[in-house]
Amino acid sequence: MKFLARSLGLLLIAAGFVGLVIDGTRSIVNNAVSFAPVGKVAGVLFPGSMAGLEGGIAQRSSTWLWEPIATYGLQLPASVTGFIIGAFLMWLGQKPLEPIGYLAER
Repeated sequence: MKFLARSLGLLLIAAGFVGLVIDGTRSIVNNAVSFAPVGKVAGVLFPGSMAGLEGGIAQRSSTWLWEPIATYGLQLPASVTGFIIGAFLMWLGQKPLEPIGYLAER
């Protein structure tokens, strides 16, 4: 399980870095800072599923969850979000620290 978390975390960090390079290139060309939001990237990767996301969230939970929370989450920069989630998964999947010094119990 830790191997899966580390592998997925490393892939998300790499994808976040690639997204940051793409966003930086777009910002240089447009002479304005611009980031690709999570909703736009998810819409490109999963074209059919983004349409039913609002209905699914509103149906399973209250409508208050969609408007302030989910729309804000979908507007976050995808590169930064991928990097943060990847770093969190790398932290979860880290190997336990080895004890230093003598053993206390015999």
